[in-house]
Amino acid sequence: MSLRWSGRARTLAIAALLLFLAVVARSQSEPALPPLPPPGQLIDLGGWRLHLNCSGKTTALQPTVILEAGAGDFSVDWSLLQPAVARLARVCSYDRAGSGWSDLGPRPRTMHQQVWELHTLLKKAGVNPRLVLVGHSYGGWLVRLYAANYPTEVEGMVLVEAGADNPKRFGLDGKVVHASDLATGRPIPAVKSSGPLHESDLGPRILGMIKESIRQGAPHANDPPYDKLPADAQRMRAWTVSQVKYAASNDNPFEAEELAAMFAERKKDEHPLGDMPLIVVSRGVPEQQGPEGRQAQEEHLQEQASVVTLSRNGTQVIARHSGHHVQVDEPDVVVTAIHEVMSATHLRQ
Repeated sequence: MSLRWSGRARTLAIAALLLFLAVVARSQSEPALPPLPPPGQLIDLGGWRLHLNCSGKTTALQPTVILEAGAGDFSVDWSLLQPAVARLARVCSYDRAGSGWSDLGPRPRTMHQQVWELHTLLKKAGVNPRLVLVGHSYGGWLVRLYAANYPTEVEGMVLVEAGADNPKRFGLDGKVVHASDLATGRPIPAVKSSGPLHESDLGPRILGMIKESIRQGAPHANDPPYDKLPADAQRMRAWTVSQVKYAASNDNPFEAEELAAMFAERKKDEHPLGDMPLIVVSRGVPEQQGPEGRQAQEEHLQEQASVVTLSRNGTQVIARHSGHHVQVDEPDVVVTAIHEVMSATHLRQ
Protein backbone atom coordinates (compact mmCIF):
# COMPACT_ATOMS: atom_id res chain seq x y z
CA MET A 1 0.00 0.00 0.00
CA SER A 2 1.38 3.40 -0.95
CA LEU A 3 0.98 6.53 1.17
CA ARG A 4 0.21 9.87 -0.40
CA TRP A 5 0.17 13.20 1.50
CA SER A 6 -2.48 15.78 0.82
CA GLY A 7 -1.31 19.27 -0.08
CA ARG A 8 -2.27 20.55 3.40
CA ALA A 9 -0.47 17.70 5.16
CA ARG A 10 2.64 18.27 3.07
CA THR A 11 2.56 22.00 3.89
CA LEU A 12 2.21 21.29 7.61
CA ALA A 13 5.05 18.77 7.53
CA ILE A 14 7.37 21.22 5.75
CA ALA A 15 6.44 23.98 8.20
CA ALA A 16 7.15 21.68 11.14
CA LEU A 17 10.51 20.73 9.66
CA LEU A 18 11.48 24.37 9.10
CA LEU A 19 10.44 25.24 12.66
CA PHE A 20 12.53 22.37 14.03
CA LEU A 21 15.58 23.47 12.01
CA ALA A 22 15.13 27.06 13.18
CA VAL A 23 15.01 25.97 16.82
CA VAL A 24 18.14 23.85 16.35
CA ALA A 25 19.99 26.69 14.64
CA ARG A 26 18.97 29.13 17.34
CA SER A 27 20.03 26.78 20.12
CA GLN A 28 23.42 26.35 18.46
CA SER A 29 24.00 30.08 18.00
CA GLU A 30 22.69 31.34 21.34
CA PRO A 31 24.99 31.20 24.39
CA ALA A 32 24.32 28.42 26.85
CA LEU A 33 22.59 29.33 30.10
CA PRO A 34 24.73 29.61 33.23
CA PRO A 35 24.69 26.56 35.50
CA LEU A 36 23.45 28.70 38.41
CA PRO A 37 21.01 31.61 38.69
CA PRO A 38 22.60 34.99 39.42
CA PRO A 39 22.83 35.65 43.17
CA GLY A 40 22.36 39.37 42.58
CA GLN A 41 20.57 41.70 40.16
CA LEU A 42 20.87 42.01 36.40
CA ILE A 43 20.72 45.74 35.66
CA ASP A 44 20.30 47.19 32.17
CA LEU A 45 22.80 49.92 31.27
CA GLY A 46 21.42 50.71 27.83
CA GLY A 47 20.99 47.49 25.88
CA TRP A 48 23.25 45.25 27.97
CA ARG A 49 22.92 44.00 31.54
CA LEU A 50 25.54 43.76 34.25
CA HIS A 51 25.32 41.50 37.28
CA LEU A 52 25.63 43.21 40.69
CA ASN A 53 25.71 41.12 43.87
CA CYS A 54 25.37 43.09 47.13
CA SER A 55 25.19 41.71 50.66
CA GLY A 56 25.36 43.02 54.21
CA LYS A 57 23.39 45.80 55.87
CA THR A 58 23.38 49.40 54.68
CA THR A 59 24.04 51.99 57.38
CA ALA A 60 24.07 55.76 57.10
CA LEU A 61 27.45 56.00 58.83
CA GLN A 62 29.38 53.56 56.65
CA PRO A 63 30.42 53.64 52.99
CA THR A 64 29.71 50.69 50.71
CA VAL A 65 32.59 48.38 49.80
CA ILE A 66 32.95 47.72 46.06
CA LEU A 67 35.01 44.72 44.93
CA GLU A 68 36.74 45.09 41.54
CA ALA A 69 38.22 41.83 40.25
CA GLY A 70 41.43 41.35 38.32
CA ALA A 71 41.71 40.54 34.62
CA GLY A 72 39.89 37.31 33.79
CA ASP A 73 38.20 37.20 37.20
CA PHE A 74 34.66 38.14 38.22
CA SER A 75 32.27 38.19 41.17
CA VAL A 76 32.62 34.55 42.28
CA ASP A 77 36.35 35.01 42.82
CA TRP A 78 35.42 37.04 45.93
CA SER A 79 33.38 34.12 47.34
CA LEU A 80 35.72 33.52 50.29
CA LEU A 81 35.93 37.23 51.14
CA GLN A 82 32.53 38.81 50.51
CA PRO A 83 30.59 36.97 53.28
CA ALA A 84 33.17 38.07 55.86
CA VAL A 85 33.04 41.72 54.69
CA ALA A 86 29.23 41.57 54.72
CA ARG A 87 29.40 41.11 58.50
CA LEU A 88 31.11 44.51 58.70
CA ALA A 89 29.41 46.59 56.01
CA ARG A 90 27.42 46.63 52.79
CA VAL A 91 29.60 45.05 50.10
CA CYS A 92 29.06 44.55 46.37
CA SER A 93 30.87 42.45 43.79
CA TYR A 94 29.95 42.52 40.12
CA ASP A 95 30.72 41.01 36.73
CA ARG A 96 32.24 43.25 34.12
CA ALA A 97 30.59 43.04 30.71
CA GLY A 98 31.10 39.64 29.11
CA SER A 99 32.05 37.80 32.30
CA GLY A 100 29.95 35.74 34.69
CA TRP A 101 26.26 36.53 34.39
CA SER A 102 26.79 39.85 32.55
CA ASP A 103 26.12 40.53 28.88
CA LEU A 104 28.68 41.74 26.38
CA GLY A 105 29.02 45.53 26.32
CA PRO A 106 30.20 48.06 23.72
CA ARG A 107 33.73 47.79 22.41
CA PRO A 108 36.54 48.65 22.64
CA ARG A 109 36.72 47.62 26.28
CA THR A 110 38.76 50.58 27.47
CA MET A 111 39.29 51.15 31.16
CA HIS A 112 37.32 54.38 30.82
CA GLN A 113 34.40 52.39 29.38
CA GLN A 114 34.53 49.89 32.22
CA VAL A 115 34.72 52.58 34.90
CA TRP A 116 31.75 54.40 33.37
CA GLU A 117 29.81 51.14 33.34
CA LEU A 118 30.55 50.50 37.03
CA HIS A 119 29.52 54.04 37.95
CA THR A 120 26.31 53.73 35.94
CA LEU A 121 25.61 50.30 37.43
CA LEU A 122 25.94 51.57 41.01
CA LYS A 123 23.81 54.63 40.26
CA LYS A 124 21.03 52.58 38.66
CA ALA A 125 21.13 50.12 41.57
CA GLY A 126 20.77 52.95 44.09
CA VAL A 127 24.07 52.19 45.83
CA ASN A 128 25.09 54.89 48.30
CA PRO A 129 27.78 56.96 46.49
CA ARG A 130 30.11 56.81 49.49
CA LEU A 131 32.51 54.07 48.55
CA VAL A 132 35.53 52.10 49.68
CA LEU A 133 37.01 50.60 46.52
CA VAL A 134 38.88 47.29 46.60
CA GLY A 135 40.82 46.50 43.43
CA HIS A 136 42.75 43.34 42.68
CA SER A 137 45.54 43.34 40.06
CA TYR A 138 44.08 44.90 36.86
CA GLY A 139 41.17 46.04 39.01
CA GLY A 140 43.61 48.30 40.84
CA TRP A 141 43.93 50.49 37.77
CA LEU A 142 40.16 50.57 37.41
CA VAL A 143 39.51 51.75 40.97
CA ARG A 144 42.24 54.37 40.65
CA LEU A 145 40.61 55.66 37.47
CA TYR A 146 37.23 55.57 39.20
CA ALA A 147 38.62 57.75 42.01
CA ALA A 148 40.10 60.15 39.44
CA ASN A 149 36.80 60.43 37.53
CA TYR A 150 34.44 60.48 40.53
CA PRO A 151 36.58 61.83 43.40
CA THR A 152 33.69 62.90 45.65
CA GLU A 153 32.38 59.33 45.83
CA VAL A 154 35.51 57.52 47.03
CA GLU A 155 36.44 57.65 50.73
CA GLY A 156 38.98 54.84 50.98
CA MET A 157 40.82 52.25 48.95
CA VAL A 158 42.38 48.79 49.29
CA LEU A 159 44.69 47.69 46.48
CA VAL A 160 45.39 43.95 46.36
CA GLU A 161 48.42 43.10 44.25
CA ALA A 162 47.47 46.11 42.14
CA GLY A 163 49.06 46.92 38.80
CA ALA A 164 52.19 49.09 38.84
CA ASP A 165 52.30 52.67 37.62
CA ASN A 166 54.20 51.77 34.48
CA PRO A 167 54.01 47.98 34.13
CA LYS A 168 56.23 45.85 31.92
CA ARG A 169 54.85 44.49 28.68
CA PHE A 170 56.14 42.55 25.68
CA GLY A 171 56.77 44.75 22.65
CA LEU A 172 56.12 43.72 19.06
CA ASP A 173 59.71 42.50 18.79
CA GLY A 174 59.28 40.27 21.85
CA LYS A 175 61.43 42.46 24.08
CA VAL A 176 60.21 43.53 27.51
CA VAL A 177 59.38 47.23 27.65
CA HIS A 178 57.27 49.52 29.81
CA ALA A 179 53.64 50.17 28.90
CA SER A 180 54.37 53.86 28.31
CA ASP A 181 56.85 52.86 25.60
CA LEU A 182 54.04 51.16 23.67
CA ALA A 183 51.73 54.17 23.72
CA THR A 184 51.32 55.86 20.34
CA GLY A 185 49.47 58.95 21.50
CA ARG A 186 46.19 57.88 19.93
CA PRO A 187 43.15 59.53 21.51
CA ILE A 188 41.20 57.23 23.81
CA PRO A 189 37.72 56.65 22.35
CA ALA A 190 34.76 58.26 24.06
CA VAL A 191 32.64 56.13 26.36
CA LYS A 192 29.68 54.43 24.67
CA SER A 193 26.28 54.31 26.35
CA SER A 194 24.68 52.11 23.67
CA GLY A 195 25.51 49.61 20.95
CA PRO A 196 26.77 46.53 22.81
CA LEU A 197 28.66 43.86 20.89
CA HIS A 198 26.81 40.62 20.12
CA GLU A 199 28.36 37.25 19.43
CA SER A 200 26.69 37.31 16.03
CA ASP A 201 28.81 40.38 15.19
CA LEU A 202 31.98 38.30 15.31
CA GLY A 203 33.23 37.10 11.95
CA PRO A 204 34.11 33.45 11.29
CA ARG A 205 37.86 34.07 11.60
CA ILE A 206 37.61 35.82 14.97
CA LEU A 207 35.07 33.28 16.21
CA GLY A 208 37.39 30.45 15.21
CA MET A 209 40.31 32.03 17.08
CA ILE A 210 38.16 32.51 20.16
CA LYS A 211 36.95 28.91 20.13
CA GLU A 212 40.51 27.64 19.83
CA SER A 213 41.49 29.82 22.78
CA ILE A 214 38.57 28.40 24.76
CA ARG A 215 39.57 24.86 23.88
CA GLN A 216 43.02 25.44 25.34
CA GLY A 217 42.06 27.56 28.34
CA ALA A 218 38.75 26.18 29.61
CA PRO A 219 40.22 22.99 31.17
CA HIS A 220 42.38 25.20 33.41
CA ALA A 221 39.55 27.40 34.74
CA ASN A 222 39.97 26.08 38.28
CA ASP A 223 43.70 25.52 38.42
CA PRO A 224 45.28 26.67 41.73
CA PRO A 225 44.51 28.84 43.52
CA TYR A 226 40.94 28.78 42.18
CA ASP A 227 40.54 25.23 43.46
CA LYS A 228 40.18 26.77 46.93
CA LEU A 229 36.91 28.45 45.94
CA PRO A 230 33.53 26.94 46.88
CA ALA A 231 32.10 24.31 44.52
CA ASP A 232 29.45 26.63 43.03
CA ALA A 233 32.06 29.30 42.35
CA GLN A 234 34.19 26.74 40.54
CA ARG A 235 31.16 25.65 38.48
CA MET A 236 30.57 29.24 37.39
CA ARG A 237 34.24 29.72 36.59
CA ALA A 238 34.30 26.58 34.43
CA TRP A 239 31.19 27.72 32.57
CA THR A 240 32.30 31.35 32.14
CA VAL A 241 35.75 30.53 30.79
CA SER A 242 34.12 28.28 28.17
CA GLN A 243 31.90 31.09 26.80
CA VAL A 244 32.62 33.10 23.64
CA LYS A 245 31.47 36.30 25.35
CA TYR A 246 34.15 35.92 28.01
CA ALA A 247 36.99 35.85 25.48
CA ALA A 248 35.37 38.52 23.29
CA SER A 249 35.20 40.95 26.22
CA ASN A 250 38.98 41.14 26.71
CA ASP A 251 39.57 43.68 23.97
CA ASN A 252 41.32 46.92 24.86
CA PRO A 253 43.70 48.06 22.11
CA PHE A 254 44.10 51.37 23.99
CA GLU A 255 45.46 49.94 27.23
CA ALA A 256 48.97 51.32 26.63
CA GLU A 257 47.57 54.81 26.03
CA GLU A 258 45.45 54.65 29.18
CA LEU A 259 48.30 53.40 31.35
CA ALA A 260 50.65 56.01 29.90
CA ALA A 261 48.14 58.76 30.70
CA MET A 262 47.79 57.45 34.25
CA PHE A 263 51.57 57.33 34.63
CA ALA A 264 51.91 60.91 33.32
CA GLU A 265 49.34 62.13 35.84
CA ARG A 266 51.17 60.34 38.62
CA LYS A 267 54.40 62.15 37.73
CA LYS A 268 52.55 65.46 38.12
CA ASP A 269 51.23 64.58 41.57
CA GLU A 270 52.95 62.06 43.83
CA HIS A 271 49.86 61.78 46.05
CA PRO A 272 46.81 61.97 43.74
CA LEU A 273 44.63 60.39 46.46
CA GLY A 274 45.59 63.11 48.95
CA ASP A 275 45.06 61.85 52.51
CA MET A 276 42.63 59.10 51.56
CA PRO A 277 42.99 55.96 53.71
CA LEU A 278 44.83 53.42 51.54
CA ILE A 279 46.19 49.95 52.23
CA VAL A 280 48.23 48.08 49.62
CA VAL A 281 48.18 44.30 50.13
CA SER A 282 51.10 42.52 48.44
CA ARG A 283 51.95 38.87 47.99
CA GLY A 284 54.61 37.25 50.13
CA VAL A 285 55.18 34.16 48.00
CA PRO A 286 57.37 34.63 44.88
CA GLU A 287 55.91 33.53 41.57
CA GLN A 288 59.17 31.74 40.68
CA GLN A 289 61.69 29.76 42.69
CA GLY A 290 65.43 30.32 42.84
CA PRO A 291 67.56 33.48 42.68
CA GLU A 292 65.67 34.94 39.69
CA GLY A 293 62.40 34.44 41.53
CA ARG A 294 63.71 36.19 44.63
CA GLN A 295 64.98 39.10 42.55
CA ALA A 296 61.65 39.41 40.73
CA GLN A 297 59.85 39.35 44.08
CA GLU A 298 62.03 42.15 45.45
CA GLU A 299 61.32 44.27 42.36
CA HIS A 300 57.63 43.52 42.68
CA LEU A 301 57.50 44.61 46.32
CA GLN A 302 59.32 47.82 45.40
CA GLU A 303 56.71 48.51 42.72
CA GLN A 304 53.98 47.81 45.27
CA ALA A 305 55.65 50.19 47.73
CA SER A 306 55.54 52.96 45.14
CA VAL A 307 51.78 52.43 44.83
CA VAL A 308 51.47 53.07 48.58
CA THR A 309 52.51 56.69 48.00
CA LEU A 310 49.37 57.34 45.96
CA SER A 311 48.13 58.64 49.32
CA ARG A 312 49.93 60.40 52.14
CA ASN A 313 47.90 58.06 54.33
CA GLY A 314 48.99 54.81 52.68
CA THR A 315 50.45 51.65 54.20
CA GLN A 316 51.63 48.30 52.85
CA VAL A 317 50.74 44.85 54.17
CA ILE A 318 52.59 41.70 53.06
CA ALA A 319 50.45 38.56 52.88
CA ARG A 320 53.20 36.12 53.84
CA HIS A 321 51.47 32.95 52.67
CA SER A 322 49.85 34.28 49.50
CA GLY A 323 50.56 34.40 45.83
CA HIS A 324 48.97 36.91 43.47
CA HIS A 325 45.36 36.07 44.52
CA VAL A 326 45.57 37.10 48.16
CA GLN A 327 41.77 37.24 48.43
CA VAL A 328 41.74 33.49 47.71
CA ASP A 329 44.91 32.40 49.53
CA GLU A 330 44.46 34.54 52.65
CA PRO A 331 41.07 36.31 52.48
CA ASP A 332 41.31 37.31 56.16
CA VAL A 333 44.29 39.56 55.35
CA VAL A 334 42.21 41.52 52.84
CA VAL A 335 39.17 41.57 55.15
CA THR A 336 41.32 43.09 57.91
CA ALA A 337 42.65 45.71 55.49
CA ILE A 338 39.11 46.64 54.45
CA HIS A 339 38.06 46.89 58.09
CA GLU A 340 41.00 49.18 58.87
CA VAL A 341 40.25 51.44 55.91
CA MET A 342 36.57 51.56 56.90
CA SER A 343 37.55 52.58 60.43
CA ALA A 344 39.88 55.25 59.08
CA THR A 345 37.15 56.75 56.91
CA HIS A 346 34.90 56.97 59.99
CA LEU A 347 37.58 58.87 61.92
CA ARG A 348 37.91 61.39 59.06
CA GLN A 349 34.22 62.36 59.20
